[in-house]
Amino acid sequence: MAAVDAGGRSTRVCQTSGMREFLAGAGLLLRGLGQWRRTPGAMALGLIPGTVVGVVFLAALIGWGLALPGLVDDWTPFADTWNPFWADVVRTAIGVASFGAALLVVVVSFTAVTLAVGEPVYDRIWRATERSATGTVPDADYGFWRAVGDSVRLILRGILAAALAWLIGLVPFVGGVLGFSTGVVLTGWLLADELTSRSLSARGFDRRARRAIIREHRGRALGFGVATQLCFLVPLGAVAVMPAAVAGSTLWTLSALDGRRALGTPAGTGPAIATPDAPAAPRAATPTSPANRPADPAR
Repeated sequence: MAAVDAGGRSTRVCQTSGMREFLAGAGLLLRGLGQWRRTPGAMALGLIPGTVVGVVFLAALIGWGLALPGLVDDWTPFADTWNPFWADVVRTAIGVASFGAALLVVVVSFTAVTLAVGEPVYDRIWRATERSATGTVPDADYGFWRAVGDSVRLILRGILAAALAWLIGLVPFVGGVLGFSTGVVLTGWLLADELTSRSLSARGFDRRARRAIIREHRGRALGFGVATQLCFLVPLGAVAVMPAAVAGSTLWTLSALDGRRALGTPAGTGPAIATPDAPAAPRAATPTSPANRPADPAR
């Protein structure tokens, strides 16, 4: 009995810890909104790429929604001889699943294309967030073509996630809710991976190392990604939240790395990297008077 009680307590502790990590990740998106106070100019510029890309994708999504009823009828000629009730159930399930899958693809594609098109703007937001949070900016160039490559991979992975959500959504009655939930979780994970790639790559991480860090902090990654995804589903939310998502992803990286350094990196050199090594000893803080503090060029 004691072993059972101990096991139950352990499970509850794990669940509580996982929920705490999830909420902490969602909170980092809210903290990203605070960057508007520090660098309003850079954040305002971050609205422009999202607006341009958002108009294109919104038009495509509306067109898909208008064409979908006719397409569903064309896809299901076998249901013409069915009982009308069951024919409507099947066609509604296919229609809802198809629109939901398209919505997930649009969200992921919007993020990928916006980050690629607005690379100089979002690089400026990232640098401003790094500077305001740590006082320094990692000396690494993310680059336009690297952003394009990451964007293409994100779209392909998003299509796979949408296809899985579409298949789940075909289940009558409960498929819509299950498919939507699955899609939000999967695409939230993809968004967290993509948005944090800039700040992690700037610290010398390759793709495999970045994903290892994401998996190590999966609760926090899911919280940040799902919160971002849900905001993107709100009308105009994707445009309004994108600058904060870039800033919040930088704060996510700083919270995940937590001052730890890479295996084999000599003390005092190299980027901070999340590994099982012991944290480096904290340095004594040296207060800087506001008069001597350099102005933020990203403003």
